[in-house]
Amino acid sequence: MYDIAIIGAGTAGGSAAIFAAKSGKKTIVIDADKSMTKRAWIRNHYGIEDITGPELIETGKTQAKNFGAEIVQDTVVNVTKTDEGFKVEGESGTYEAKHVILATGALAALAEKIGVNTKPGTEPRIKTIVDAGVNGKTNIDGIWAAGTVAGVSVHTIITAGDGAKVAINVISELNGERYVDHDVLKS
Repeated sequence: MYDIAIIGAGTAGGSAAIFAAKSGKKTIVIDADKSMTKRAWIRNHYGIEDITGPELIETGKTQAKNFGAEIVQDTVVNVTKTDEGFKVEGESGTYEAKHVILATGALAALAEKIGVNTKPGTEPRIKTIVDAGVNGKTNIDGIWAAGTVAGVSVHTIITAGDGAKVAINVISELNGERYVDHDVLKS
């Protein structure tokens, strides 16, 4: 069983995976390869002068893998509650996790199907979003939402930050105390 299953490997899901795996949590990212960032050319991301969306996503996936995250390509079709967490059903496999982070970008259909509360979106072209609290929690204990599907701006720098924030909140809940990830330069 995984500690955290992340559905989506765009900037929110990838960032959540980096933090989750780096913290030592057994992490899986289940990605349908439909991120809208794959069509982006990014020139306004702090610290990066110019990068394509596909390059940014691949860099994030590599970082997450380097910290121990498992990344699989699959389309999630259902998530159900179990005694120990959740069963995440994909077209190609089934995965079990204690917590699930929905990072499905502009797509809220899975959230609606599994009973997560949604509401009208506020970003242009984003019709429906998950009704998540500022910490990323949804109405289903153990299911969280991050990034555009959680109602934050579609801009990659914001969705990446939101993915990190939600992951830190999940890690903190799993640990029973506030988690901080801050590396320090060695002198």
